[in-house]
Amino acid sequence: MTTTTSATSPTSTSSHPLDRLTGEEIELNRAIIVDAGHVSEQTLFALVSLVEPDKRDVIAGATNLDRRVRSLLVERGSGEQTEVFVSLTERKVLLARVLDVANEGQAPITMTEYESAEQLIRNDATFRAAVEARGITDIETVRICALSAGRFDIPGEEGRRLVRGSSFIQSDPQDNAWAHPLEGLVAYLDLNTGEVIDVIDTDIVPVPKERFDYHLDSWLPEPRTTQKPIEISQPEGVSFSLKGDVLSWEKWQVRLGFDPVEGLVLHQIGFDDNGRQRPIVYRASVAEMVVPYGDPSPVRFWQNYFDAGEYSMGKSANSLELGCDCLGEIQYSDAVLADEQGHAHTIKNAICIHEEDAGILFKHTDEFTGAADVRRNRRIVISFFITVGNYDYGFYWYLYLDGTIELECKATGIVYTAAYGDESQRQRWSSPLGDEGLGMPFHQHMFCARLDMQVDGIENAVDEQEVVRVPFGDDNPYGNAFTRKQTRLTEEGGRLANGEVGRVWHVINPEKQNRHGFPVGYQLHMPDEPTMMAAEGSSISKRAGFGSKHVWLTQFDENERFPSGTYPNQNPGQGTITQWVEQQRPVDGDDIVLWPSFAMTHFPRPEDWPIMPVDRLGFSMKPYGFFDQNPALDVPRPKSGHCASESGSSCECG
Repeated sequence: MTTTTSATSPTSTSSHPLDRLTGEEIELNRAIIVDAGHVSEQTLFALVSLVEPDKRDVIAGATNLDRRVRSLLVERGSGEQTEVFVSLTERKVLLARVLDVANEGQAPITMTEYESAEQLIRNDATFRAAVEARGITDIETVRICALSAGRFDIPGEEGRRLVRGSSFIQSDPQDNAWAHPLEGLVAYLDLNTGEVIDVIDTDIVPVPKERFDYHLDSWLPEPRTTQKPIEISQPEGVSFSLKGDVLSWEKWQVRLGFDPVEGLVLHQIGFDDNGRQRPIVYRASVAEMVVPYGDPSPVRFWQNYFDAGEYSMGKSANSLELGCDCLGEIQYSDAVLADEQGHAHTIKNAICIHEEDAGILFKHTDEFTGAADVRRNRRIVISFFITVGNYDYGFYWYLYLDGTIELECKATGIVYTAAYGDESQRQRWSSPLGDEGLGMPFHQHMFCARLDMQVDGIENAVDEQEVVRVPFGDDNPYGNAFTRKQTRLTEEGGRLANGEVGRVWHVINPEKQNRHGFPVGYQLHMPDEPTMMAAEGSSISKRAGFGSKHVWLTQFDENERFPSGTYPNQNPGQGTITQWVEQQRPVDGDDIVLWPSFAMTHFPRPEDWPIMPVDRLGFSMKPYGFFDQNPALDVPRPKSGHCASESGSSCECG
């Protein structure tokens, strides 16, 4: 196995308007903001991101576009938050405005704030007394998970920058704290003042004692000895190339981006069709994800975390390791982001790129010609992994030889735990673990992707397709008939998947026809899974309204990037996708954006503890009339010692 790393150089200069920010540009951005007087010793750079230029200018190939950066600054102490737009081209601040945090929400929680929260809460006298009342004498063993506060209009919280701290006991440095929740105790902390403004202290519940130190070899069972090595070898090297940010593989081309909020972004996804690069998606990303919990108790009703908007998925990216996170012939790409002082910071090996076998592409043994044809499928994998608190998530974009696009999200890590003194409550709101009151509360993992469509051009439309059963009649005398119904979606809105009628969404270009006489298109397939389970009108249903539908369709607006608003942290539910669609803008033959929304409703299994095997969810887009015929007919016959010759005789490949 070999690996090569392609890092974004901190001293390189941009040559394309969608190129990722370089380290040099991040440092220049900071210098401009400092010179303009917007930085003090108390300033944190919560976000620094590229302002992407107008898509029509980019598509038209315009050069010398203004290179702009948006920064969000948090002034610790006063709590003032300022959005600053800088022109790197002109080397000046274009705009600086103070956020109205009551209506717009607040900056995501920074690591500086998160790390200081534990000691600030430990220092509070009321909190310490509550800990001592539970028989805990060493405050240093109390590990505090400072979590986003949400927005519940609780008196005294107005205008404050808050986290809510849940507690666990870690008796020694190797102890798995998640196994020992300190129940019935939550501290509300003002991050600006460092003040604990409230301590919620309910029933005292014994702390579960059993250790689950899965990370220690001494705790784990004896390793199995049955596994033989699996070696993935490409003796002639990989079939893809990465030049700067542009990835080329087979007939695919895509430009890589990396945003501090979204993480991996795919720009200008296109496919070479007989020498013509045909666009499909202008921009693709996971724009938001939220984890709402279903336990209504006083210490958990507020638990719902926006991992993108409140914790910055891009900034939470892992540095991946060959042989552990990725296997085979790998090429990595670093992510260069701004740290909380505004300086350039590199996350090594943040993006993993590799190709892998994907089973049978097509196969047929024909009784008339005697021919036996088979081809093997491949896919290019573009991925990154994040850790946010107890959970870890992998985001895998797959591009296949036949033109299929898939997104697979992988959830793993440690399930959040609680301790229950009342067994009936443990059974109602969680999956019980053992006999010490430990439970894994029910919750959902909800994702919302953003697909800025460009199917053979900007002007696209969406047809909703369903299968229709035809009743007995003169035209169906034997009752075997069925057909399909297609309905053009003409206004913005949200739609639900429906497995009973096989509902899919056909994104077409009404102005471009294939040789068969109907519009070229791509078809979106969504899983028919439960949507947001929180009650309509609840705080989380307002803030994460994207979770109420499986697909949203909007007219493109460059300011509508995040379905729960630009700043979801403590946002009351303003500037969200449910409000955008109230405009009912036209989407028939317009510049449109699709928002696939998909969720895993998690009733944790005993097998998910103490560390959870990967769960998978996502969606796919398949070409439907985009090509005139199978675009993979030129894939060569497989060459393997286990297959027959290339003459067309049977090939027994699995």
